[in-house]
Amino acid sequence: MGLFGKKKEGGLMDVIRCDEPEYLVWKWRPSGHANSTKKENAIRYGSSLRVKDGELAVFFYKKDDGTIQEFIEGPYDQTIKSANFPILTSIVGAAFGGSSPFQAEIYYINLSGNIQIKFGIPYFDLYDPRFTDLAVPCSVRGTLTFTLKDYKNFIKLNRLINFELADFKSQVRDFFQRKTKSVITNIPQNENIPVMQIERKIDEISDIIHSKLVTDFEDHFGLQLKRVDIGSITLDHEHPNYDQLKRTTADQQSKFIRATTDVEIENLAETARIKRKDSELGVEGKNFAVHQLNQQVDVLKATAENLGEMGHIGLGRGGLNAAGLMVGMRVGGVLGSQIGDMMQGMGSTPPPPPSTMYHIAINGQQSGPFTIQQLKQMIQSGQFTVNHYIWKEGQANWELVNTIPEISNLFGAMPPPPPPAI
Repeated sequence: MGLFGKKKEGGLMDVIRCDEPEYLVWKWRPSGHANSTKKENAIRYGSSLRVKDGELAVFFYKKDDGTIQEFIEGPYDQTIKSANFPILTSIVGAAFGGSSPFQAEIYYINLSGNIQIKFGIPYFDLYDPRFTDLAVPCSVRGTLTFTLKDYKNFIKLNRLINFELADFKSQVRDFFQRKTKSVITNIPQNENIPVMQIERKIDEISDIIHSKLVTDFEDHFGLQLKRVDIGSITLDHEHPNYDQLKRTTADQQSKFIRATTDVEIENLAETARIKRKDSELGVEGKNFAVHQLNQQVDVLKATAENLGEMGHIGLGRGGLNAAGLMVGMRVGGVLGSQIGDMMQGMGSTPPPPPSTMYHIAINGQQSGPFTIQQLKQMIQSGQFTVNHYIWKEGQANWELVNTIPEISNLFGAMPPPPPPAI
């Protein structure tokens, strides 16, 4: 037998490449070899290796200390020689002056393509946490999309020899359906989604499933779970528990709406009652104030009439009863002040601060208290002059009028008494 045997027995392939349109793992085999054999795995020195962008070529070859893996990521297009293929320098050309074949299995792994798997979960019981005795059958259909993320972990977790994508898809589908069923079963409780609304929440539930399983796919398969697209979530509408749960849920919702409405109506009624009561109290308060004002006016009128009589007692020949006039001014000032306070109280603004009250001494007799306005009237009538004494709260003693600035100024501002009639 010759050194290299017959050419058709392998080792003389000119190009090592993958032309599969859809794959995840593909083993390179020379033409005419369907099984892994030493002849098939004989790589001829000088063969061409092509790895496209998004592909990974994995070389498995044995050495005395065990099996070695070498990885070549695309794009790569070179002839296998020790000078430009340094990964395999230790074995390329080790025998027969660099022209002999070496043994290695070559696998292509798709790193960029998305793999889609359609899934369907047959009917399983779904429970509303509020009515745990009413299980409703539920089925789920959709598509999951994944790609290979961590190829070293993938190779460690999965056997590449005789790898079949259909078998791998079946393994992934079984794992996904089991996990998805567990997630959906707990969604009514964990996500607060009622069973009767779950058919309308497919987008939200797709996101929940993806977030729950993305780490599991990385840990178990070295895959990146890119999307979960649920096409339908179907409850068994023919099941007796479906109708009963629907009626019970609708009844509960109606009771809740009625209870909420009753509470809102009661709150509105109570608010209206309080406003009405406040309004009635406001009217009563205003009416009471008006009544008090009317009474004070009547008292003032009666007092004024009496004071008018007092002002004419002992006048003699047209003289002025100073005592009667001063008493009348004093009483009138007090009543006027009281009525003014009541008028202020009926308004919306707070009453003004109290004005300073003054006591005066005329002919050795004390009179007062008087307001500034009352003193102006007394000055104008000639009853009160700068020669009189005055006292207000805070003064230690009686003082002459001209020593009190706010009072002495009144005399300069007032016109003199009118001339006598001719």
